[in-house]
Amino acid sequence: MIEPTRIIAIRHGETTWNVDTRIQGHLDIPLNDTGRLQAARLALALKEEPITAVYASDLARAWETAEYLGRARGLPVTPETGLRERCFGDFEGKTFAEIEALLPEQSQRWRKRDPEFAPAGGESLLALSQRVVEAAERIAARHPGELIALVGHGGVMDVLYRAAARLHIQAPRTWMLGNAAINRLLWTQQGFTLVGWADTQHLNDESLDDGLLAAGPSPIVSTT
Repeated sequence: MIEPTRIIAIRHGETTWNVDTRIQGHLDIPLNDTGRLQAARLALALKEEPITAVYASDLARAWETAEYLGRARGLPVTPETGLRERCFGDFEGKTFAEIEALLPEQSQRWRKRDPEFAPAGGESLLALSQRVVEAAERIAARHPGELIALVGHGGVMDVLYRAAARLHIQAPRTWMLGNAAINRLLWTQQGFTLVGWADTQHLNDESLDDGLLAAGPSPIVSTT
C-alpha cells in the first residue's frame, strides 16, 4: 500500500492587483511589499517543517512566494504549470466592477459559477478543476510518505478545497482563500482529505520579524 502524502498548499502573497480587485489570471503580476512580507513570514513559520519538495506555479507572484520558502528550507523550487491560476482571457486586467459594467451577461455566468462558462480566450471552471487536480495528484504520487509544498493561486486553492471536502464545483464558497495562508491536505490513492485550512497566525506574528532581520533581505528572483 502506498503511504499517504502530506501537502501544505499555499496561495501566493498579496499583489497590488489583489488590493484593486483586478483579475490577474495568467498575467504575470509581482508581489507587492505586503506580499513579500507575507511570503517571508510564511517561510520562517515553515522553516522547521520537514518539507522535502516545493512546487509552484511559474507565474511570478506564486514563484516568488515559493522562493522564500525554498530558501528557508534549502530546497529548489520546481515549476508546475498545472498550478497556474485560471486563465480568464478577456477578463484579465479588469476589475470586478469593470467586468460587471462592460460584460454583464458574462459577469452573471461567472458569478453563478457556471461550470462550462469560459471568458473569451479563457478557461472554464471544469477545465481548471481537471487541470489542478491532475497536477496535484501527479505531484503527490511522486512523494509517498513525505511532506511537500504546493504554491499556487486563489483559484487553485479553491479547487483543492473542493476536491478534499467533496464539494461540487458550483457549491457556494464558505471558506477563506487568504494570501500566504497555510492549508494542509492529505493525499492517498482515494483522493484528497482536509487536515487544516486558512491558518494565518504567522502573518500576524511580529516575533517572526526578528528572524527576518537576522536572515537579512531576501533577493527577488525573476522567473524570466
